[in-house]
Amino acid sequence: MVELLIPQRQHSIGAFEVGRVLPFRQRRMVGPFIFFDRMGPQALTAPVGTENDVLPHPHIGLSTVTYLFEGAMTHRDSLGVEQDITPGALNWMTAGSGISHSERFEPMRAQGGRMDGIQVWVALPEHKEEQNPDFVHYEAEQLPLIKDTGLEGRLIAGSALGLCSPASVASPLFYMELRVQAGQSVPLPTGHDERAIYICAGGLEIGSQRYPAGQMLVFAKGDSPRILAEQSSHLMLLGGEPLGPRHIWWNFVSSRKDRIEQAKDDWLNGRIRLPPLDDEQFIPLPAV
Repeated sequence: MVELLIPQRQHSIGAFEVGRVLPFRQRRMVGPFIFFDRMGPQALTAPVGTENDVLPHPHIGLSTVTYLFEGAMTHRDSLGVEQDITPGALNWMTAGSGISHSERFEPMRAQGGRMDGIQVWVALPEHKEEQNPDFVHYEAEQLPLIKDTGLEGRLIAGSALGLCSPASVASPLFYMELRVQAGQSVPLPTGHDERAIYICAGGLEIGSQRYPAGQMLVFAKGDSPRILAEQSSHLMLLGGEPLGPRHIWWNFVSSRKDRIEQAKDDWLNGRIRLPPLDDEQFIPLPAV
């Protein structure tokens, strides 16, 4: 059944509020997923100020996965990529040995509107932590549709429910969005040691227990409980095989503490380049 409940905690990233789920003090990771932020829902008033933007910042040892429900953002990275992110599309950026990127609200700058979505970080296996950085974008129509009685959604990454996403992953996992009508069963994929559901909206019923929105349910290994949508619900399902312990500090993830220290020094001394299309500002290394 449900092994652990992880509540969403409000966290400020400048002028923008997010709901942080992972990492959690009692559960650092679910499969390779080491970070999970709900970006919104938040109304951005026009004109959207640059104080809401996320300035260039570095990553190592992970892939960032950005998926929006509403709104739009512009991604720029040190590979020279510039890509707008829109609802239902997938941005998959692999940091590997080191990358920097920015996330700006330029598509919404003039008119404003609602922003809502999820950003996760997927840790890389040890033998791939130092791979060359990479970026791939998939439009919404490229991702497999999930459709059955009373439910629909997209398989964002990995394999589940007989489907396979085109996104290349470094270890076995699944990541999907589902919208489920009231009273319908929720399919929890099997075949992975660690699995979880984040409730974006609505609520679930498992046995006699009810679970409202704004929390992640982590399931025990091997269990296949009957999960019902108590009301029309919007869900994110994720999981995969554990990779072993990881160290996380600021935006850096690694299996080695000394590699984190090296990344700090690299950013402090300009050895991780800035995005060539967004190189006039950056987030400095935190003091602690």
